[in-house]
Amino acid sequence: MPSGGHRLPATTGARTQFNLGLALPLLALALVVLADLITSQGQHFDRLLVIGPALAAITWGVRGTLVIGVLAMALRLFLGYVQHDAVTDIVAAELVLGAVIAAAVWVSQVRTRYERDLSEVTAVAEVVQRVLLRPLAPRLGRVDLHLLYVSAAAKARIGGDFYEAVRVPGAVRVMLGDVQGKGLGAVETASVLLGSYRASVTEARDLTGLADRLEEGLQQYGAWDPDSDAAERFATVLLLELPDDEDVVRLLSCGHPAPLLQHGDRVRPVTFADPSLPVNLAGLYASRHRVEEVPFGPGTGCCSSPTG
Repeated sequence: MPSGGHRLPATTGARTQFNLGLALPLLALALVVLADLITSQGQHFDRLLVIGPALAAITWGVRGTLVIGVLAMALRLFLGYVQHDAVTDIVAAELVLGAVIAAAVWVSQVRTRYERDLSEVTAVAEVVQRVLLRPLAPRLGRVDLHLLYVSAAAKARIGGDFYEAVRVPGAVRVMLGDVQGKGLGAVETASVLLGSYRASVTEARDLTGLADRLEEGLQQYGAWDPDSDAAERFATVLLLELPDDEDVVRLLSCGHPAPLLQHGDRVRPVTFADPSLPVNLAGLYASRHRVEEVPFGPGTGCCSSPTG
């Protein structure tokens, strides 16, 4: 059945890469100075000191980039003194280096502003994720729950997929679903359906009544906010009910892919004789929700995946 936690991100590699990025500008300056000192009098590498502030703009903040730039200018003066360069050559090199430093500081400022905005958006996304896709309890009643949620987009935290499992008197009820499309509109639709489910899961007499509540909840939301993108979307939903006193599972599919039942090494899909239309499409033709009941005893597993 759908452990209650999401996979933890691997941060060690990112932290090592970030530390290397911080050290790289200083390492570049040190290599340029060393190369300039050990080569013959006619060869100069001081022009490469611009690499230091340019690299600093990628990983350092504004102040750090400025400090590395000032350090590069000081090193240029030192190399000019050691190599007995003409004053005009030193001044010209310092002016070029100053222009590069100014550009590097500006780039660093723009980058840090975007990183700060991204951090704020990520923090909001994490809060929304905890509200919508909160971790499931590892066990409800006699049912063990194991969850694996992976977004289709590598960096995405939330989308149109949703799930919930609730312990009700005498049974455990589970909902899995996927909203049509992606983006904030899909997230909005998922939040409406989750809200309707949580509000009615303990009151609905059976899965048929629960499916009707989901349909009504989305329609009411569309009437309350007709300009909302969520009102125009549909969602596939799979509802499950596992009673405490029977070795069966009741399933109702609203256009969702067939779940898989596993017993030992045998895995088979559940066949729905008359699946319902997805939520928010039920008005296309008159139909009644039909619940399938299949054996589901100890050692049996049921799993499903979203459509997208």
